[in-house]
Amino acid sequence: MSGSELAGGVLFHLGPLAITDTVATTWGVMLFLAIAARLLTYRLAPRPSRRQTIAEGVVAVVERAIGEAVPAGAVRRVLPFVASLWIFVLAANLAGLIPAVHAPTRDLSATAALAALVFASTHWYGIRARGLRAYLRHYTKPSPILLPFHIISELTRTLALAIRLFGNIMSLEMAALLVLLIAGFLVPVPLLMLHVIEAVVQAYIFGVLALIYIGGAIEPGETDEAEPSRAVSPAAAGAENSNDKEES
Repeated sequence: MSGSELAGGVLFHLGPLAITDTVATTWGVMLFLAIAARLLTYRLAPRPSRRQTIAEGVVAVVERAIGEAVPAGAVRRVLPFVASLWIFVLAANLAGLIPAVHAPTRDLSATAALAALVFASTHWYGIRARGLRAYLRHYTKPSPILLPFHIISELTRTLALAIRLFGNIMSLEMAALLVLLIAGFLVPVPLLMLHVIEAVVQAYIFGVLALIYIGGAIEPGETDEAEPSRAVSPAAAGAENSNDKEES
């Protein structure tokens, strides 16, 4: 398989900019999701219809999953990004079911862009929640010697996030193509079900890993939590002194 196939075939050019099938399919997925979101949220009412109930159920499920990984006060702040990421990756994975269309996530450049977005968002949420100095300081704990290892860990997990999604979707499409070439169209239904299950699983894993990274950036570490616990208010100190006098 050539490198051009991995990057997607060029469909047309906009001046010096080459538009590949990955870009075109990504635009199509975004347009589809925008229209679906508009239809699902059209004319919301206190007594929800079936359409509104479905939309609210999806939001509730995602919100509950986010609440298990991040502090309660940060759920609403993280919800738009993580929910959008989950839904987009799922729709992009399922786009490969359309005849003559390849899933955008089979392209390493697309998954690398998604992983880079998760990388930037992780630090953005961490800095907003803890402040710039406190967030940067956690890279030097428990010892400043570990700073290079923390940086390497950040980079390698971002790279692994991109390659994991790319490799699984690419191998899934290749396996589907081989089965169709060998067995023809005699086994389309089980193959489609396998594709759907794998697409859902990979979208779920990608979103959960992004959520774990963001939750780890927002939540203070054990060292940060221990420092405030050692601080004693003047009122508490006075109460302790009075108790000591009474006992003596």
